[in-house]
Amino acid sequence: MGIITRMRKQDAVYWPFTGVDAFGQKEVGSPQGITVRWDDVTEEFIDSEGERHLSNAKVYVGIDMVPGSILMLGVVGDITDAVNIKENAGAFEIKRFDKNPNLKATEFLRTAYL
Repeated sequence: MGIITRMRKQDAVYWPFTGVDAFGQKEVGSPQGITVRWDDVTEEFIDSEGERHLSNAKVYVGIDMVPGSILMLGVVGDITDAVNIKENAGAFEIKRFDKNPNLKATEFLRTAYL
């Protein structure tokens, strides 16, 4: 197990982006518990549409993610609003996702910008 895997010690909840409904609203799937490294940092980044944003957090994750999904620091039991997911304390939309291999290409550093 490499350092990329060992650094993920915090619990988080992930709602995967599933599409857009008939009214143009983003839809997400069921919440999943995952382990992450959550850094509360403000960094400027460019999203997939070329727009500049400031992050609320940079999160290192162990699975591939899709922009439009939602991440929240905590466990599934911390969810207070299952309908309006972003109303949960610390729940943010993923604006950008990067995946980079280590030098031997045996692990990937997956980063979600919120």
